[in-house]
Amino acid sequence: MASGDEDDPIIQEIDVYLAKSLADKLYLFQYPVRPASMNYDDVTHLSAKIKPKQQKVELEVAIDTMSPNYCRSKGEQIALNVDGTSIEESNTFSTKMMDKQTFSSIQATTNTNRYAAAVFHKGELHLTPLHGILQMRPGFSYLDKADSKHREREAANEAGDSSQDEAEDDIKQITVRFARPESEQARQRRIQSYEFLQKKQAEEPWVHLHYHINYSFLSSWLSFKGSLLFSYVVDCIHFNFPREYLAMLMPPLAEEKIVKPVGPSNVLSMAQLRTLPLGDQVKTLMKNVKVMPFANLMGLLASGTDSTAVLRCIQQVALLVQGNWVVKSDVLYPKSTCSPHSGVPAEVLCRGRDFVMWRFTHERSLMRKEVAAIIKLPPEDVKEFLEQMAVPRANRGWEFLLSTDHDFVKKHPDVAQRQHMLWMVQICVLEPQCISGEQRLKAARENAREHHASLQKDLDARRLKASPVSSAPSGTDATVRIKEEPVSDSEETMDTSSALPNGSLNGYPSAESPIMDPYNDHGAGQTSTPELQDFIRNTFRKHFVLCLSEVKRLFNLHLASLPTGHCVFGHVTDRMLQDTILHSHCKQILVPVST
Repeated sequence: MASGDEDDPIIQEIDVYLAKSLADKLYLFQYPVRPASMNYDDVTHLSAKIKPKQQKVELEVAIDTMSPNYCRSKGEQIALNVDGTSIEESNTFSTKMMDKQTFSSIQATTNTNRYAAAVFHKGELHLTPLHGILQMRPGFSYLDKADSKHREREAANEAGDSSQDEAEDDIKQITVRFARPESEQARQRRIQSYEFLQKKQAEEPWVHLHYHINYSFLSSWLSFKGSLLFSYVVDCIHFNFPREYLAMLMPPLAEEKIVKPVGPSNVLSMAQLRTLPLGDQVKTLMKNVKVMPFANLMGLLASGTDSTAVLRCIQQVALLVQGNWVVKSDVLYPKSTCSPHSGVPAEVLCRGRDFVMWRFTHERSLMRKEVAAIIKLPPEDVKEFLEQMAVPRANRGWEFLLSTDHDFVKKHPDVAQRQHMLWMVQICVLEPQCISGEQRLKAARENAREHHASLQKDLDARRLKASPVSSAPSGTDATVRIKEEPVSDSEETMDTSSALPNGSLNGYPSAESPIMDPYNDHGAGQTSTPELQDFIRNTFRKHFVLCLSEVKRLFNLHLASLPTGHCVFGHVTDRMLQDTILHSHCKQILVPVST
């Protein structure tokens, strides 16, 4: 015996037996809305029924209408509302007074493996596993019946008023709708819906039971004398170690995970979350929170997590909006899915949500009607977009959920600049109807001012580095001379146009859409025609920002629209098209790829 057991001696040993006679029929009833001192042992039970598969039980108990605590006027009024003035066998209250009450059950737990009923008799402990634990609560189904009676009376009155127009109502227009094929995700939502569960419960028939009150002859015999709660088959089980006995009484938690119900998708366990890789942790958090400052994200992750690695992960699943991170649209709406509200495909939803995010990068508040008129999506989807990243304000529309995080922008200027360039590329991908000409012009002018400021800053740095101030006459430049000319609105817009390849990431070409190599000798020595220059200028005046492959596509469409044999462009190579773009006051924007 270990030294620690000397102070805790064994007083008595009790044999434990497992009874299985009622293993599949024993339920524990709980009454959470009534104190234990006020039980229902002395109350008359009128009926009892059960649905075994669903473990659904209903009990009808009588109400003492002669009690001084009973209000007869209220009881008569309730019976009148439910059954009306008619006398029928199907009436809920046959005495024209609420004289009974129904108790309906709900499952307190779905896993009863650790619960049992115990009987201690003659030094033996007999255990019977519980099949279910049910909580009995008052049911108010009679109120539904009263409501249906009221609707029927209203419908009858309306039918009487419109009896004169019966001849005109004989011909009615019928609208035929064809249901879409149900996806797996939609089927799972339908199975878990309240309507489906109610329908499934209604399909199982009721099994009527006989209720025997406590301490009746049959109840006493089953519990103690004849006792189905006792085990009379003695099977001796020998254990080599106490741990085996404890493991049998208390199974490990791993068994409980098999029958544990699936929790809602928006409920996270931080302990389980931190077992995932860092990228999955960031994706899961952003998918559930949707908008989050970087500091809050670091606080939710485990202490000691490298912020550089988190920055690398979050840029894969979120975009920067006013210094805060907003989850990307394709994370919330994967491909081959559709809107649960309107059935709109995920690709269209992503474009609309990206437009809302882009607008929030420039404005604090948006008007829902204005956004819906531009992206042309159902109001339910637009409201869902706004609810994910904004809150409604009185007379101010929808305001962005969080204040601008200037600290993050100052601390990580490279990330902020990269996200700014990504938004510029995103503008090229959005549908033309999502961005109005005024918004494009505003964005183009802002980009032109930023580009001009960057060039001026670089020029000033070169001047200071190339020659001292005293070595050059006043008003002259010793190294570089730039001639500045006034630029009109249209020329300023063209100056900020992009010649980025379509389908590329961050402005770099992909295998599907190769960019034209400016150093390739193919087409060298050829000059562009005036007609080609006019086409380029007119195209960029109309679209402002274009990727290079989109220019080629528009040019091919223009060639196809010309009459047969009436081509004034001649043979146009990729080099000629690229040179014409660059000579038409257009600039190429290169965005570095994040690693």
